[in-house]
Amino acid sequence: MPGASARSVTGPAAATPSAGTLAGDIFAVAGRTPDAPAMTGGGSADAPLTYARLTELARRAGARLDARCPDRRRPLALVATKSAASFAVVLSCLASGRPLLLVSPDLGESTRAALVGRCGAQAVVTVADGEPVCHDAPAGGAAPATLPPGTALVLTTSGSTGVPKLVPLTGAALDAFTAWAGDAFALDGASRVLNYAPLNFDLCLLDVWATLRHGGCVVPVDPARAVDPAHLAAVVRRTRPHLVQAVPLFFRLLAEAAGEDSFPGVRDVVVTGDHTPRPVRARLPHLFPHARLHNVYGCTETNDSMMHTFTADECAGPDALPLGRPLPGAAVAVLAGDREVTGPGTGELIVSTPFQTPGYLADAPGDRFLQRAGRTWYRTGDLVERGPDGRLTLVGRTDFQVKVRGVRVNLEEVERVLTGHHQVAEAAVIAVPDQEAGACLHAFVRPTTDELTGLRLRADCAGRLTRVAIPGRFHLVADPLPVGPTGKVDRLRLQEYLA
Repeated sequence: MPGASARSVTGPAAATPSAGTLAGDIFAVAGRTPDAPAMTGGGSADAPLTYARLTELARRAGARLDARCPDRRRPLALVATKSAASFAVVLSCLASGRPLLLVSPDLGESTRAALVGRCGAQAVVTVADGEPVCHDAPAGGAAPATLPPGTALVLTTSGSTGVPKLVPLTGAALDAFTAWAGDAFALDGASRVLNYAPLNFDLCLLDVWATLRHGGCVVPVDPARAVDPAHLAAVVRRTRPHLVQAVPLFFRLLAEAAGEDSFPGVRDVVVTGDHTPRPVRARLPHLFPHARLHNVYGCTETNDSMMHTFTADECAGPDALPLGRPLPGAAVAVLAGDREVTGPGTGELIVSTPFQTPGYLADAPGDRFLQRAGRTWYRTGDLVERGPDGRLTLVGRTDFQVKVRGVRVNLEEVERVLTGHHQVAEAAVIAVPDQEAGACLHAFVRPTTDELTGLRLRADCAGRLTRVAIPGRFHLVADPLPVGPTGKVDRLRLQEYLA
């Protein structure tokens, strides 16, 4: 970090963690099968990282961190590049009970400094030449927050709707989640699991930490090539993962590069993080002919809370997949204002899981959490519809609703109509303030053919949307829409295009 004093240090190694915990079970795997692969790269010449080597690196990292920052009660912050050394730092902190903030390497310096300060991290850890290096934490800023008891990791939200929030997760929550994931997806020493998400994302609790806890092998995707379709297809072909979890962007890119090829060795596919458009879903049965297909719903604050295992017929079926059943120990409800929707209707989804955060840290608003029926619930901000059969489907976001000429319009509903067109690869809709109408809708659409025009799209929307929900402007683009680190469309950048 610019302006920070960096030093490499050594010290006493951390003790082996308790059995039956996430870190303890990883060390136990290393004791039973030291030469088993814990991580393998996407290149054919990449030597796998064994469990013996991973735990050795974790102990060495622990020694360095203890010598530089001996107070294990105060958190550290790791700039979470995806590497063996970063995995080792995380494992070391989990093993020693030291809280660790994971921050994205893509964050701006001022945002990173603000998060580090709000968390009260005593130092920032980066990786250089395969070794962890401690840097002085930025000085100044607001008084740091008090971590909840038992905090193991501190994640951040995406920040897509503002400054990222700090989300502490306890060791007990990590233990419960990784135990569930191992059972749900039959993870064992023969399992290979693709890791597409950045290391600081909650998806890694399955891709990386549940995999390692159960003795499997993690296949990380290089973030620098995460939107390279040919590279993604090559990695999947070469490493033959058994489980693939990713946001819809990954599956769209993979289908684009795979052509008529398929990946018959994949046994479980997990789509998560966003609504999966029908054209993307339609390719899944061919891409993964022998896989179980799962739609998993969750968020950083609660981790996974619902799952729906769907059929090939559903891939070409309704606009939105059902969210499914609550995971063991989880509970869900739908609120319309202060009233619970128990029959058919629409409202905000609230969830409570054994894997959730106790609450935001520092100055983040706490009104997302409420006490109800003897447990803490999280207001997701997601609008869902409960059908006559009781099944829940995602309608959109409460913060993606705008008023056009006094009528409330859900932007995600408009996007689903656009992406349902057989000549549309992807689409996004943003609202621009308009003095007369209140808001004017702009649709950014990437067509699959030169034949598609804005006029044809307008006619298609007229048959499926109310008049006010039809975009006032259609922007046909040749390049993929800009995305953020979560793989979701970056709406702020789309707004900048219109400035």
